Amino acid sequence: MIINAAQIYKSIEAIRMQAPVVHNITNYVVMNSTANALLAIGASPVMAHAEEEVAEMVNIAQALVINIGTLSELWISSMFKAVHCARKKGIPVILDPVGAGATAYRTRTARELIDRGQPTIIRGNASEIMALYDDRSKTKGVDSATDSDVAIATAQKLAQTHKCVVCISGATDYIIDEEKILGIKNGHPLMTKVTGLGCTASALCGAFAAVEKSPFAATAKAMAVMGIAGEMAAATSSGPGSLQLNFLDILYRLTEDDINKHLKIED
Repeated sequence: MIINAAQIYKSIEAIRMQAPVVHNITNYVVMNSTANALLAIGASPVMAHAEEEVAEMVNIAQALVINIGTLSELWISSMFKAVHCARKKGIPVILDPVGAGATAYRTRTARELIDRGQPTIIRGNASEIMALYDDRSKTKGVDSATDSDVAIATAQKLAQTHKCVVCISGATDYIIDEEKILGIKNGHPLMTKVTGLGCTASALCGAFAAVEKSPFAATAKAMAVMGIAGEMAAATSSGPGSLQLNFLDILYRLTEDDINKHLKIED
């Protein structure tokens, strides 16, 4: 499945027109940046993690994003409750297993969320994806300790076992389901110097999944937009601080012509 610029931009227009509510149970570090990115692309972000309200919030959302970056027992309970409600409602669930492999606690939590929550999309770096299957895989904090292509076989197992889409972020982003693999080569090394851009990618997957019937296509489109916006932002940035600002501005004004000029995607 090749995704072209026109198809990507059609989904962007749908997001801007529909302003889908994307419910995020995410970490303290990235709440502001992911909310701003969702607003910039045209979605309507909600950051709600209290167990007392997550069910109601899911009921008004078009997608749910679960990010395990800053875990606690109360938040984990909220995550499982929200996932249950999302599955009951039939909206897509995106899981970002931040730091899986760094500690037994977060690795176990990520695996339980996959086993019990049946996410629609799992997005992480190579080390995180590998840790979901292999107890020997370790991460460097929340950063990947290996290249994205090393995790392809593990991602295929996850996709086949759990009937979901798996995205491995890296120099090349790989989108994988039970039958297909797509590579996206957009992005810029400066993006690795800004905390939370991986989490932003997961949030954008939520926005695209809210308006796109195919989870595979939604993930590919989100990652392409993420990488293109990062490339364009880096071209006019003097460092990671200005990159953050330019990234949001580019998301806000991204055009089909921009996508057509920069898109690097292959089977």
